[in-house]
Amino acid sequence: MLNKVMIIGRLGRDPELRYTQSGSPVATLNVATDESYMDRDGNKVERTEWHRVSVFQRQAENCANFLTKGSLVYVEGSLQTRKWQDQNGQDRYTTEIKAQRVQFLDRRSDGPRADMGGYEDDYGAPAPAPRAPRGGNMGGGQRQAPRRPAPQQRDDDLGPAFPSEASNMDEVPF
Repeated sequence: MLNKVMIIGRLGRDPELRYTQSGSPVATLNVATDESYMDRDGNKVERTEWHRVSVFQRQAENCANFLTKGSLVYVEGSLQTRKWQDQNGQDRYTTEIKAQRVQFLDRRSDGPRADMGGYEDDYGAPAPAPRAPRGGNMGGGQRQAPRRPAPQQRDDDLGPAFPSEASNMDEVPF
């Protein structure tokens, strides 16, 4: 059997990073893909599809550290359907992409490693250098590692089934 998904799209908002009760990082990406075609009358029709992507372990932290709303990404993974309960106790189902590989496709000129194209996976290409915080780090001092926030959300409470049900998702990032 084959369960394989490959998409290229832009983030509709900044990645959401949380930690499981066991301390494992999980990031949620909302990725927009688009397609356009001509209808029978010759009018161009554009359609945007939103994909919820779950990223795990070191890839999750890299996504949270280096991606922002509008970032272009390649995601490779598999489809996974899960069941959860809404605020009224109703069973809801959502299908999302469980990422095995996330590659950053934006080329940025704000660091010495910007030409490397982005983070691929835990086994291959290195992650790009973090962007300097506003105000810069020009003094040559050492950068501090990003702080790991305390666990905030449980595994089984991952929010609405579709990104459009969440706030601030009316705007398409391209």
